[in-house]
Amino acid sequence: MTALRPDTLDALPAEVSRPTYDRSAATPGIVHFGVGGFHRAHQAMYVDALMERGLALDFGIVGVGTMPSDARMRDALGPQDGLYTLVVKHPDGRTEARVIGSLLGFHLAADDPEAVLSLMTAPSTRIVSLTITEGGYLFDPSTGELDTTHPLLQPDLSGEGAPTTPYGFITEALRRRRAAGTAPFTVMSCDNIPGNGQVARRMLVSFARLTDEALADHIATDVAFPDCMVDRITPVTSADDIARLAADHGVEDAWPVVCEPFTQWCLEDRFPTGRPPFEEVGVQLVPDVEPYELMKLRLLNASHQAMAYLGHLAGYTYAHEVAQDPLFVELLLGYMEKEATPTLHEVPGVDLDAYRHQLIERFANPEVRDTLARLCAESSDRIPKWLVPVVRENLRAGGSIERSALVVAAWARYAEGVDEQGRPIEVVDQLRERVMAAAARQGEDPLAFVRDEQLFGDLARDERFAASYTRWLASLHEVGARATIERVRDAG
Repeated sequence: MTALRPDTLDALPAEVSRPTYDRSAATPGIVHFGVGGFHRAHQAMYVDALMERGLALDFGIVGVGTMPSDARMRDALGPQDGLYTLVVKHPDGRTEARVIGSLLGFHLAADDPEAVLSLMTAPSTRIVSLTITEGGYLFDPSTGELDTTHPLLQPDLSGEGAPTTPYGFITEALRRRRAAGTAPFTVMSCDNIPGNGQVARRMLVSFARLTDEALADHIATDVAFPDCMVDRITPVTSADDIARLAADHGVEDAWPVVCEPFTQWCLEDRFPTGRPPFEEVGVQLVPDVEPYELMKLRLLNASHQAMAYLGHLAGYTYAHEVAQDPLFVELLLGYMEKEATPTLHEVPGVDLDAYRHQLIERFANPEVRDTLARLCAESSDRIPKWLVPVVRENLRAGGSIERSALVVAAWARYAEGVDEQGRPIEVVDQLRERVMAAAARQGEDPLAFVRDEQLFGDLARDERFAASYTRWLASLHEVGARATIERVRDAG
């Protein structure tokens, strides 16, 4: 067993890939907010692959955490000098382990805010990237505007003390760079939000305008916010994953990352102060990300939501169990083909039929062991962005909405907090009390859950949607998830 540290890399088993480049020659060029599993399985992996080719050594990544929970990442990565193991899990049970070296350090922002700002104001920092989750952008899903009343923003808006949020750090760093005559860095969102770059731009400009109009104008005019689409299924690392890495590959790692073999990144090429040559390692540099983005969000992410609630209600625990059940496969393909795909633009170079079936294969990978609980979490950040737009477009076009309405009804049924066997469900959501309170009123008002206009807009007042939604919600209560899926299938 070898504990992962810079001085033990040569002692790792031969089958474990590790950096052959000189990490001491790498310098920071990217500051990343939100170092979780996905960032480490995706962006950091791509940068590491470039460094392995002798490229992008001036684009090392330094991570920043702004939430108290990020102390765990600090404590795990600190003794390992930012090193971690990426474990790719193949469907046949094979695993590939590689130590990633592109993450040069990690700061818990509250420990030393000035150290973070110093790093962000250095001319060598040319990109600030984000994986702060859909909820981290703090916008009202019904209006698309910054929620200026959000509790997380209040310390930064008070003007007292050091920044506490990504918005606070980015705006202060850009203010200091402007004062020093240093060109602004590019802000690169890598979160699952339609138009993620433009959402980041709109939120950041709105935030800055609350305290400094001139700075807001500078950000709106002079800072680049490229859009991108990112894709790799990356479940939460479990204790079993850590133990299996030690047993199978002889590596003792405080927080490895596990993921599927598939990876994709479509990126708008808009980086005024420079970027790594991502195209050298398979990143698709495209003029318009939107077709790829909508494809992924409405086919993969929305299908994950369909699997999550209905699968949990039917008694499943893992995504692969659902994706190996023919009844669920039929539901997922029906949703993708009949409801999601008609709302998409042409996607250059992509065979959508092959993509849909590839998604089922990816979901069915038994080694990934992605939990339905993970997919069910933070639904109030996901359904309004991924599925509600599909419903709206099909309502306007006269298209099918039955499967989409069922997914919304399944979320409402799940939010009641009790499964079909009477066992408690642990609902994890920033709006937990609100959505559970709405779900509790469904007995007296079948539309109670979808009357929340912040999440659903005016859908409750749409007669066609309301009829479908209430029919499937009643069916879930009467006959359960599996029989309701069969009824949806028979409805066409």
